[in-house]
Amino acid sequence: MLSAAVGADERVSAAHRAKLAYVYVRQSSVNQVRQHQESTELQYRLVDRAIGLGWPRERVRVIDEDLGKSGAASAERYGFQRLIAEIGLGNAGLVLSLDASRLARNNRDWHRLLELCSLFGVILADGERLYDPGAYHDRLLLGLSGIMSEAELHQIRLRLHQGEYQKAARGELRVPLPAGLAYDRAGAIVRNPDEEVQARLQLVFAKFTELGSARGVMRYLRANDLPLPVRPLHGPVPHEVLWREADSARIHHILHNPVTPGLTSMVGGGPIRCGGGSAHARRRPRSPSANGRFACRRRIPATSPGSSSWPTSSAWRTIPAATRPAMRVPRVRAARCCRALPYAGAAGGG
Repeated sequence: MLSAAVGADERVSAAHRAKLAYVYVRQSSVNQVRQHQESTELQYRLVDRAIGLGWPRERVRVIDEDLGKSGAASAERYGFQRLIAEIGLGNAGLVLSLDASRLARNNRDWHRLLELCSLFGVILADGERLYDPGAYHDRLLLGLSGIMSEAELHQIRLRLHQGEYQKAARGELRVPLPAGLAYDRAGAIVRNPDEEVQARLQLVFAKFTELGSARGVMRYLRANDLPLPVRPLHGPVPHEVLWREADSARIHHILHNPVTPGLTSMVGGGPIRCGGGSAHARRRPRSPSANGRFACRRRIPATSPGSSSWPTSSAWRTIPAATRPAMRVPRVRAARCCRALPYAGAAGGG
């Protein structure tokens, strides 16, 4: 114990204590912040460790803007960007974090942090010991810690996907549903009990049969001030049915959604994103044979009228010819491969 205290005193000098000490606090998701509060409290208690190393309480700064954000990238971690800026400005003498995974989950951000700390003489500390990024052996240990943090993230994702595929194989995977469907108390998929939602979806299919185009349906809905029900995956009220102005993307989502005719699947690319409205929520299902994954399918109540073969653009031939809109025939132009072709066309050759 005495040797460890001496080693800590050797690493921390008066020049380090003349600068600020930064405690970086991060949790990966909002659920972790709510349910795993002990980990958050343990990170906040690093302030006492900084005080024990010789920093006054008023010279210890806590950076906790990244609570609920993943460490896989630093693009949206404004707290980490602020920490990097303070190190680059020469304001930091000590950076404390519970472990390497709290600071970064990828080697690019981790080694950028180590390089800046080495250049500006900043000491890194976790819950057990101090590290000098400018010293060879400490730099080696810090590099290994960063590699393990990144590998751990891949292992977590692998385990989550394996569990997801196992639930899909048993037909128990709960996927986000469009606005026309809902889960009952027993977990079964049923039609949305809201009659206004069902009536609006029936109107979309009826107008698509009449007009033959999604843009025509959009114009009709906007002209009559009829919004569309959507179920966003993100935002202040995720998975709740909201009413949004009709646009082409939402119309196409209703017509192309594989759940609409009463069939859902788990394919190789992951679960089909059935939530509505957002461009980030739409994913085209890929063939299960593309990467050797299975396709687990089950019947669900159809939200479209008629049978399960509701026509979309992929089955345009099933729409009666009388209901198709008059399509404008494109002008046929001669290929301009040389300068003589335009003159030939002008002379009547085209």
